[in-house]
Amino acid sequence: MYIHLGERISIHDSTVIGVFDIENTTIGQDTRKYLNRLEKEGRAVNVSQEMPKSFVVCMENGEEVAYISPISVATLKKRAKTMF
Repeated sequence: MYIHLGERISIHDSTVIGVFDIENTTIGQDTRKYLNRLEKEGRAVNVSQEMPKSFVVCMENGEEVAYISPISVATLKKRAKTMF
């Protein structure tokens, strides 16, 4: 099944490694470094121009990809639960 992350972006649920609240997790320096590294490597995708609320880390073709989404973790969790 697919999870809609915003705009025209949907991901397959089997690729999801984790869903994170951007406000709480980017307080830590390690998370900021991780997201910056993925961005420099072209593996961070901004789903929308709106204020980001979450990021979803997926494994695609053997590489981690972070989708930065304007949708809250709670809403993404609800969307994932409705699939099962």
